[in-house]
Amino acid sequence: MLFIAIAACVSVAAIILVVFVLPSSEQPETVAVERRAPAASSRTRATPAPPAATTPDAPPRLEAAPEAAPAEPAAVAAPAPAPEPSPELGLLRIDADVPGAQVFIDRRFVGTAPVTADNLTPGTHQLNVSAEGYDGIAMPIEVGAGRREMLLRFREVRLNSAIDVVHRHGVGSCRGRLIATPAGIRYDTSNRDDAFSTALLDLERFQVDYLAKNLRVKLPRGRQFNFTDPEGNADRLFVFHRDVERARDRLKKGDAPASD
Repeated sequence: MLFIAIAACVSVAAIILVVFVLPSSEQPETVAVERRAPAASSRTRATPAPPAATTPDAPPRLEAAPEAAPAEPAAVAAPAPAPEPSPELGLLRIDADVPGAQVFIDRRFVGTAPVTADNLTPGTHQLNVSAEGYDGIAMPIEVGAGRREMLLRFREVRLNSAIDVVHRHGVGSCRGRLIATPAGIRYDTSNRDDAFSTALLDLERFQVDYLAKNLRVKLPRGRQFNFTDPEGNADRLFVFHRDVERARDRLKKGDAPASD
């Protein structure tokens, strides 16, 4: 019986050893799980690598031009002296008492006064000078060999007009010539009783009738004259009247009569 009991105890001990001791001594196996990155989708585009930075080429180096030496100021030329006239030609220097006078000789523009016209052939030439706001000057001039100077006075009253006329009075008529200058107007005729001379501003009446073709003049003492053109040309009467009236108007404003 004892043997059976011992055998039973040994069997129990073996069972306990198998159940509790042996299993705890074995280490559990560790399984390594490899994680794989998910495969890239075919729809996902690869991001291109940024382009490599390029270094810009350095600009070509320009060589500085040598500084030029400062230019010396140009010398101011002295005004050229007036040309000497040819021994056989004339030189005419023309000036005026108003600015901007335009000078013409023989219808050729010479310049603005003061101006010099050289190489003029000796003889008679036609001088025309105009200035704004003044009556023009037109006259023949005599040019000789050598130098000559002229001063044209626009501020002086100039008048040199003349016209042939017929004076018709109560009985008959007489022929004569009307002459007007800044000093006055006069009627030269062979009939001494009709001749007269008076200052321009003393005329009481000085009137032209173009249609009637006459020029009426009344003197300070009350005597009247009725002048016509010998050929019945009213234009001549009109021009003579116009020139005299212009001179009268300037004299009334105080302009002085020309001395020559």
